Amino acid sequence: MHQLKVYQYPKCGTCRNAVKWLQNEGYELSLQNIFEQAPTTDELEDLIAKSGLELKKFFNTSGEVYKEMNLKDKLAGLTDKEKIELLSSNGRLIKRPIVTDGSQVTVGFKAEQYQASWGK
Repeated sequence: MHQLKVYQYPKCGTCRNAVKWLQNEGYELSLQNIFEQAPTTDELEDLIAKSGLELKKFFNTSGEVYKEMNLKDKLAGLTDKEKIELLSSNGRLIKRPIVTDGSQVTVGFKAEQYQASWGK
């Protein structure tokens, strides 16, 4: 049985849909509530590198905290290190869910993307 680590927020509908989808595929899941325990800067650096995505794809741009902090305008002036530290400091800034098996990483949930990445 494959185990996946899922960085998620249990009350998030998108996260619940992703978890349900993965469980239906037969995965054993290790769930981490990113609001209570955001990934460390080292974890984020690893996830970002393995995802093949731009760093900005890890920001929850529709979230309240992102908007309150006016990050749309501020991010361009930050270094990647500063952006990663910001993400690590507040799990509400992170787009969710993040799913990894240790070698590949997906961010967000779209059934067709999950089928391509995690389908059996």
